[in-house]
Amino acid sequence: MNPIQTLASNPRVGRLATVAILLFAAALAVFAQSAQPPAFQVASIKRNTDTAFRGMGVRALPGGRLVTQNAPVMMLIQNAYTVQAYQVVGGAAWINSEGYDIEAKPGGNTDPQRIWLMWQTLLADRFKLRLHRETRELPIYDLTVAKSGPKLPAAKEAGCVSFPPGTPPHYVPGKVDCGYVSGPFSGYEAGLLHIKGSKVHMADLIRELTSILDRPVLDKTGFTGEFDLDLSFTRDGALMGLPPGYGGPADPNLPNIFAALEEQLGLKLAPAKGKVEVLVIDHAERPTTN
Repeated sequence: MNPIQTLASNPRVGRLATVAILLFAAALAVFAQSAQPPAFQVASIKRNTDTAFRGMGVRALPGGRLVTQNAPVMMLIQNAYTVQAYQVVGGAAWINSEGYDIEAKPGGNTDPQRIWLMWQTLLADRFKLRLHRETRELPIYDLTVAKSGPKLPAAKEAGCVSFPPGTPPHYVPGKVDCGYVSGPFSGYEAGLLHIKGSKVHMADLIRELTSILDRPVLDKTGFTGEFDLDLSFTRDGALMGLPPGYGGPADPNLPNIFAALEEQLGLKLAPAKGKVEVLVIDHAERPTTN
């Protein structure tokens, strides 16, 4: 006999069993409701055919609104899952080549932690995105100290903005950008890109290098202190994380990122292999625009 039936058939505990069953059913109903993924209340998606300004960006606005301008699906995936392009595998060519203008609004003010889940729901519902996680061995870089030794400029004293533990440093208007690596900027000098930062740690530089190289960078320098950063380099084929054409053509007379790190900071990037968690795209479709 079913254990619940046995319990309920006993007149001494039948009422308690009935109450327990009802509470259990209610709990299941609450769980089913909470398991529903959070979603935007309204979402407008339109194809943008302007090829000159592809990938202008994704903006998360106050209140939980999401706005994109000519953003490819690859960029949406990166933002929704907080990953770099190298961590997204598979998918048809159009997820990189076609841009979309999106405006999505939640039902009310939304917890920022839920916005990422809403983006994921939007991709699943409107682009029919299906993916899974894997660990693969991929090319990476090891950042080590060069034979000449580190040349990291000592950090100048400055008042800093404090960030909660686990929150990456970010730009705060009107404040010193301590711990925040800004750039790469172009335009100061022909052919040169610049990244800058005040009182940064090695993890901050690693984060920036990972972004512009579009490849994992592991810190093997052993350096734990703070330093000021002002690195100048020319564009070359290694900067896969930058938009096409950004910073102009490479100048062979100027140092690339590898030479600049060694000459200016006494650090060295060495190609290696390592295990990387990736998102594998199983399916994606062009959305019905509205």
